[in-house]
Amino acid sequence: MQKGKEIKVYKTYLISVSLVLVFFLAAIFSGIVISVRTLIHEEILIQARAYFDQIVIARKWNAGYNGVYVEKAPGMVANPYLQDPDIRTTDGKVYTKKNPALMMREISEIAERKGLVKFRITSLRPVNPLNKPDDFEKESLELFQEGQRENFKKEMINNRTHFRYMGPLFIEKACLQCHGNQGYREGDIRGGISVSFDIQPIESRLRTNVIIVTVLGVCSILLLLGVVYFFTFKMIRKIAEIQKKVELMAITDELTGMFNRRHVMARFREEFEKAKRHGTDLGCIMIDVDNFKTINDTWGHLEGDRILKEVGKIIQRSVRVYDIPGRFGGEEFIIVLPGTGTDETQQLAERIRTSVRTQSMNGKTVTVSLGTTCLQSSDPDVDTIIKRADDNLYGAKKKGRDIVEST
Repeated sequence: MQKGKEIKVYKTYLISVSLVLVFFLAAIFSGIVISVRTLIHEEILIQARAYFDQIVIARKWNAGYNGVYVEKAPGMVANPYLQDPDIRTTDGKVYTKKNPALMMREISEIAERKGLVKFRITSLRPVNPLNKPDDFEKESLELFQEGQRENFKKEMINNRTHFRYMGPLFIEKACLQCHGNQGYREGDIRGGISVSFDIQPIESRLRTNVIIVTVLGVCSILLLLGVVYFFTFKMIRKIAEIQKKVELMAITDELTGMFNRRHVMARFREEFEKAKRHGTDLGCIMIDVDNFKTINDTWGHLEGDRILKEVGKIIQRSVRVYDIPGRFGGEEFIIVLPGTGTDETQQLAERIRTSVRTQSMNGKTVTVSLGTTCLQSSDPDVDTIIKRADDNLYGAKKKGRDIVEST
């Protein structure tokens, strides 16, 4: 039951740590992806604004001179929306006027052919039908009327991602030459300049970067979880080892390595209840090292301790795996014998007595006295059994020691 609780605690700990790490690292890498996306989007927007500003400046330059004249080459068509756009010089050459709108359109055509950028001037009330706004431009122009100063979006054109940007175009004094008859006044929003350029390579690189960051994030999470699991399991094993040592120390006599009195008594009570319940035998042997005070006084306490260890080893070698031997206190030992009757208890006691007497302990002969007894139907508790075995032990000492006394 205790083991199950420990496993549940460790599982809860590992799951909690794993979730925190996954959430934390996922948040970091998601933040990186979002940050990169935002940064690239801002760079694209800055680029679009730069295109727009360059167009506005070029247009303003043209408008400042009320249009510019260029030599009319063969096949060149004059702007049909201007009054008297052509002039002939004294040398017979013909020049045609390029107003801002026409100049912008022709520059846009050159830029578009080079795959750079496409831009156009458009209006809700265009003079030239070719300048009629598309859906994005119409939406932008309506927003400009409401006070918004720019509009942009991504749009798929010919299966490629384009960035579209549009800013308002205000009426200036030079604009009235062409648009005065439309009722515009200086400062009005006449229309806008639409900019469009291909961002498919940027989007492709961004997707690649997102995949790379995602893979790195997953690998980092798995690696970190692996490290956490490795050290956690290592810690669990270490805790289990320490816990086992602590549990062993709690039930072990420090000097002899046998069970200590507290553990023996706890087990004795368990076996007592079991024997009472099932009507089985239960034996008990009390053992005391003879003349132990003389041993300490003559050879010293260190030698006395060594003798106690040797006696303890003999006892442990003599019992069965399910018997319960332990140090009862001082030079006294106890053995609890589950399922053992009077004859078997006496026989074991006699073997232990003989083994101790016949084993030389650093050139010394040591003997023990033993008192044995077994569970009787009238015994109310283990203390009664222990007292009877202890009385037999002291009876053996009175009879001259190195004796097994039984009842």
